[in-house]
Amino acid sequence: MIGEPHSEVRADSARTDTKVDPMPILRSSTIPLGVIAAGLLVSLAACATPANAPAPESAPVTAYSAASDTSTLVGLDVSAGQLPENIVSAGDNVVVTFAASRQVASVAPDGEVDILGTLPTPAGGGVTTPVLGFPLATGLALVDGSYFALYATGEADTTGLWELGSDGTFTLVAPLPATSLPNGLTFDEKNDRFLATDSALGVIYSIERSGEVQTWSDDPQLAMSGFLGANGIQLHDGEVYVSNLDAGTILRIEVGDDGAAGSVRVVASDLAGIDDFAFTGRGDQIIATLNPTSEVVLVDGDSHTTVLSEDDGLTNPTSVLVRGDTIYVASAAYVNQDSPNLLTATLSAK
Repeated sequence: MIGEPHSEVRADSARTDTKVDPMPILRSSTIPLGVIAAGLLVSLAACATPANAPAPESAPVTAYSAASDTSTLVGLDVSAGQLPENIVSAGDNVVVTFAASRQVASVAPDGEVDILGTLPTPAGGGVTTPVLGFPLATGLALVDGSYFALYATGEADTTGLWELGSDGTFTLVAPLPATSLPNGLTFDEKNDRFLATDSALGVIYSIERSGEVQTWSDDPQLAMSGFLGANGIQLHDGEVYVSNLDAGTILRIEVGDDGAAGSVRVVASDLAGIDDFAFTGRGDQIIATLNPTSEVVLVDGDSHTTVLSEDDGLTNPTSVLVRGDTIYVASAAYVNQDSPNLLTATLSAK
């Protein structure tokens, strides 16, 4: 946002599907005998290899370097608050949060949009939501068939992590501080918990499925310095990666054997306005959205290359999803309030 899975978790909370007008936003099978014979020959050959022979080297991972074949999966409606903030994969579909309409929606391969549920209207209208002044749906995770969404309202009884039921209503799982702006969300399967960033208070929360909340990290490098701090969050190779929009950085946080946060270091910088990001599946390469400049970049170490821009249809992109060589990019049009959309593109190595 300008400025991504186990058993059911429930907590009592009021439910409503009332919509509000969007506010303007400034920012076995049998094996053939021939196969068995071939396998036996390979095994015999391996046995004939000298014991001290060097192990074969693994083929190097070729990083992506370009994106092409850009296509608009669906154009969205600003007037209905359909500003896509976060995106996850769900079978053939993708599922997004619509920030301003406080909704979770499924988008089919043909672009058909199906609203799965609407978060409840905060009693005070959400005008005290930190930084932004309006209530918004942000981070999204799919865990054991259930969708979990973060909601920022500026009010204690509605700000927090919510679960979407099969009947289209939401249940509050874990309240978060009214002064918080919960934003990025991921599920840490190893430690059986959610991790959520707070862009206003500059912390990462650990949220148990029971609803217990603890501050997992409050490292100074997560803090805001003008607009929004800690934003997107991903798990990769057992460590936590977090973007800081104001600082233009991606941080890597070590995770101890006990699940506690360890040392924090910058792994990428000079990414002004970075929102959410994802790993491409090519080693440690990252693909990230730069919100204010309407760019998608490939990040390799501390260097990055722009692969999609406003010319490709981006308008304040907020998040990206990787499926093989295909990426899905959500653009929320926060600044110009024109043409929010979901785009697809193909990644390739030159």
